[in-house]
Amino acid sequence: MSRISDFQTKDVVNVADGKKLGNIGDIDIDLTSGKITAVMIVRPGKMLGIFGKEEELSIPWEHVVKIGEDVILVRLQQTFELNPSEIIIKN
Repeated sequence: MSRISDFQTKDVVNVADGKKLGNIGDIDIDLTSGKITAVMIVRPGKMLGIFGKEEELSIPWEHVVKIGEDVILVRLQQTFELNPSEIIIKN
């Protein structure tokens, strides 16, 4: 048996790129089935969370790969952010 407070202390890491996503702030539960449908990741805003507001990222439960002693591994689609100057168009 686990408590939500046990999950909130673990780091959430994306196995697709190895990046730390944040920590679990909350969970979504389907009240009819009693099953967890998603975990809500709290990510600090800009400037180390001092001047920015926190962002919340919802990760569907089926994307949770493994729950370890210190970390929760999830698999998310990799996204690429490019500046317009980095885009190369080939003819």
